Amino acid sequence: MTEVRDNATAHRFELVVDRHLSFSEYTLDGDVITFTHTIVPPALEGHGVASRLISGALAQVRDRGLKVRPVCKFVRAYIERHPEWQDLLAEPLA
Repeated sequence: MTEVRDNATAHRFELVVDRHLSFSEYTLDGDVITFTHTIVPPALEGHGVASRLISGALAQVRDRGLKVRPVCKFVRAYIERHPEWQDLLAEPLA
């Protein structure tokens, strides 16, 4: 798998790279998706995998018309660094 997929049953977006699974967990409440935690295996750290995962997840969130609450520190930092995703925020970053 090279594409980010929404594993709705597990409540997480997933990306497999070199047989390693990375994922970002979420909860969904109405039209707001809350990203709670992102995991990238140590073997993939520093290779942009988390950024690819979150970018792909946010693209799907936008397509569904959802708003984002970034509780996960990585997702929050990613959105702060990439203003093109800030319109998805359920509330402004403090």
